[in-house]
Amino acid sequence: MPSRISGKVVSISETGDAITDLAHDQLADVPQDDRTSIECGGHTTLGIYPAEHDQPEMTYVAILGGSGCLELSLIGDSAAKFLGLKVNDDVTVKW
Repeated sequence: MPSRISGKVVSISETGDAITDLAHDQLADVPQDDRTSIECGGHTTLGIYPAEHDQPEMTYVAILGGSGCLELSLIGDSAAKFLGLKVNDDVTVKW
């Protein structure tokens, strides 16, 4: 049976990243690779990346961001504008 953690988008950064209420320590035991899926606003990404990563432009990623929480980002663009992510959207991390 898969495990899951649920949360919400609590804010949108100036660059359009969706900042969730899922703190880094809540995700400490979650696999960081593609066994883990993150769903939000009808979009899914696989894996959780560190703040410093080498993912290409226009890749939708979940990162352990500088906010101290999981952040959903579209590299080089605004996840909020391009994907329609907004405050209060549900976020589900499954592995």
